[in-house]
Amino acid sequence: MELAIGELSRQTGVKVPTIRYYEQIGLLAAPTRTEGQQRRYGSSDVRRLNFIRHARELGFEVEAIRQLLNLTGDPGRACGEVHEITKAHLDEVNDKIARLTALRDELETMVACDHRRISECRIIEVLADHEKCQHHQH
Repeated sequence: MELAIGELSRQTGVKVPTIRYYEQIGLLAAPTRTEGQQRRYGSSDVRRLNFIRHARELGFEVEAIRQLLNLTGDPGRACGEVHEITKAHLDEVNDKIARLTALRDELETMVACDHRRISECRIIEVLADHEKCQHHQH
């Protein structure tokens, strides 16, 4: 299978500039090229790019994806490191959720303003003084 970059993009749902970027940073190997210097990709590139795209959709950072891809090179190895990388990402996601929940709760409290005058507006008061927030983790 020899795919041009546009066809690789269509098959994987990854934009052409993103594919080039992944090549630049080493997530994708430099492809073979035609005599006219056009990139050509094979089925292993499709699988690898699908892996990268899905990992990005799940929020993994580029460096974690690089580590995960490196680990896939040794399929007989125990998956403890994969678990550790994924657990660290899960911890980050849970932390974000906690901060976003606190942010949502704070905003809900703020919009409970009774719409009197700006001089008495809860939203303005809280924005002016962080100490008036119910949550300090946002």
